[in-house]
Amino acid sequence: MIISKHWLNEWIDLGEVSGETLSKTLNSIGLEVDSYKEINLPKSVVVGYVKSREKHPNADKLSVCQVDVGSETLQIVCGAKNVEAGQFVPVALIGTTMPNGLEIKKAKLRGIESCGMICSSTELGLPKTNDGILPLDESIGKLKLGTSLGEFEAFKDVIIEVDVTANRGDCQNLHGIAREICTALDLNMKDSHENEDSENLLGIGRIASVRTEDKVNGSFLYKAFELKSGLNENLLTRMRLALIDCQKTNLVERLLEYATFCTGVLFRAYDHAKLVGEGEKAVFDIKNGENGECVVFCEDKNLGVAGIYQSDEAMVDEGSKVILVEASYVKPDVVSKAIFENKNLPKGDQVYRSSRGSEPNLAYGADYLFKRLAGFKDSLSLFAGSQQSLLNTEPITLSISLGELKNMIGQEVARNDVVKILKKLGFEIAVNVEQESFNVKVPLFRHDIVNSHDICEEIVRIIGIDNIASTPLNFAEKNRLNKTYFDYKNALNLRHRAADNGFFESVHYVFDSLDELSELNFKPCKIKILNPINNELNTLRPALVNHLLSSSEKNIKNSKRSVRLFELGEVFDENANQGLNLGFVVSGLLKEPTLINGAKGEEANFYAFAAMVQNVIGKFELKPCQGISYLSPYEQAHIYQNGEKIGYIGRVDARVEAKRDLPKTYVCEIDFAKLKFEPILAVPYSKFQSTTRDLSLIVPENFEAGRIYECIRGLNLKELKEFLPVDIYKDAKLNGAISLSLKFTFQDMEKTLEDDDINALMDKILSELKEKLNIGIR
Repeated sequence: MIISKHWLNEWIDLGEVSGETLSKTLNSIGLEVDSYKEINLPKSVVVGYVKSREKHPNADKLSVCQVDVGSETLQIVCGAKNVEAGQFVPVALIGTTMPNGLEIKKAKLRGIESCGMICSSTELGLPKTNDGILPLDESIGKLKLGTSLGEFEAFKDVIIEVDVTANRGDCQNLHGIAREICTALDLNMKDSHENEDSENLLGIGRIASVRTEDKVNGSFLYKAFELKSGLNENLLTRMRLALIDCQKTNLVERLLEYATFCTGVLFRAYDHAKLVGEGEKAVFDIKNGENGECVVFCEDKNLGVAGIYQSDEAMVDEGSKVILVEASYVKPDVVSKAIFENKNLPKGDQVYRSSRGSEPNLAYGADYLFKRLAGFKDSLSLFAGSQQSLLNTEPITLSISLGELKNMIGQEVARNDVVKILKKLGFEIAVNVEQESFNVKVPLFRHDIVNSHDICEEIVRIIGIDNIASTPLNFAEKNRLNKTYFDYKNALNLRHRAADNGFFESVHYVFDSLDELSELNFKPCKIKILNPINNELNTLRPALVNHLLSSSEKNIKNSKRSVRLFELGEVFDENANQGLNLGFVVSGLLKEPTLINGAKGEEANFYAFAAMVQNVIGKFELKPCQGISYLSPYEQAHIYQNGEKIGYIGRVDARVEAKRDLPKTYVCEIDFAKLKFEPILAVPYSKFQSTTRDLSLIVPENFEAGRIYECIRGLNLKELKEFLPVDIYKDAKLNGAISLSLKFTFQDMEKTLEDDDINALMDKILSELKEKLNIGIR
């Protein structure tokens, strides 16, 4: 983005601001300066007037000119084709050293004396405006012969090139840059460039109208003018367009590019006669393309895509009379998506601006353009009014408080300073004085502002990062322990404890075989895998058991007589909700046969397996169940911890064992999220000896032992440390009942229990069993 200080003066008064200050200010507010150049013409380059021009007698391409420089008339030999009598021209007097180092001396060219040089723009160190010499006009100021050209503001300018980041489309035009400078330097913008239609003008509704389909993604505004004769571009406009490297040759299109560079509004021009017949109305139809882009049609002619390209249909040329001017705005994300999705879409010179965010205030840009066109009243006539279709977009409103700003910035910013900065940047502010907060309405041209942190950034860059007091770093590390960390540590500890108890860890895919799961009566996941790894891993696994059984089968077939595996892995329910399970399996012998274990070894059994699992996860209770189809109906139970069911344990059904060629096999699966990882607390222990008592009860044969446990625990005897079954005796004399022997351990914290104390406790237990369960001693 190229900035001219003289050009910026149309919006702000920079008379007292030096070029260096301007450059430093732009850098400080985040608009990085890539290059800086001051234009200083030699004082001896003056305004001259070509009184006459004659052909050189000895050279076809040279002219002999008599040039009045105020104090004298000089004879100058000139080789430019465009030099003519009656022109004001820049003249380098004898003794002048040009910007390129050339020194002007009196010389003879083909025998004719030449006293000076009529200069072109490039010879003055300026961008190329035309071929040949640089004719002067009063667009740069009042021309007075002999006046040094360097005294004109246009020729003592400062040129700054700024690198504007892709998110700052609002700074791709002079108006946006001026708004930033005004805020940073606390200046005021000059009056707006609004244009007022003159009376007695034809209305544009006679020659054009616009139609849009529902929910079109852009805003459009149409105005018109009629050319009566050719437009004449003044020097200042040519110099500025040369500065921004405008390559267009059609004067209408050059004026549109000039207005776009100034306001940020995108313009396109159409020849009315090429759209429709004379006297007919051109109806513009705006439709959304397949990727949301705005396609412009007129009479079935595709005029292009707004912000991306213009087709060759109805483009203006030297013979155009009635010109329709289109101003448009399409959201930058829509433009970017259309370009990305359709690689074959043609791309014009407007893509750079539109994909970064052009100016959405179309009326402002159109007024600026037509105010300039009104200066050509002898060459054209304007049509009154406009035809438009505008997006009904509500600006984003963000809320932020002074406290939040202080936390983000690191220091307090006065409320009035915050309000002033944001208002100058174009934001609308509603202040809640009591709560020290603001409701900030984001202008549509700032599509990059989406949260309170963006608001904070705007304030910081205007204040200046160098003006924010530095504070020492706080090296105190904060507590970063959270649930994720504790879950990780608990899972790691479980894996170590499982390994310590003789289990080997296995790891499987989270995918499983749908056929094998169906055989185990698992319900399939409703979410299908579109591209499975293979036919055997075609669904998300609902449990770990199938993989554990498959791994056990492979180990048994590889001559392992004792298989002990565990896995901690993800599982998924019917709706593909993810969870974490812990699974165990013991198949065959409890341990491989050794000299110590014996040649045969001990076969796996329910109690040994349950004890091994308990050593890993901690104490638990078992309650009988019958609902797990792939487990033996005689050896399966639910696992409870602190009254909550956390999993199951049991022997694999004999039919499943036989089909998979497995010996006696036990499995257990636990919901990791329900495991209780309570910290180990140090509690005082009794210094007094414990005492045991045995008690044999007559209970019905099918009586659940758990009821006895619950009944005794319900007494809450603090002296009762534990009680365990030690023997079961059956005899025909018991008439269908059994004798269950329990061993009770008693211990007190304050004394050694005597026989009377223990007898009293045992009596309480027997009374409770008789009353609640109707069972007694043998």
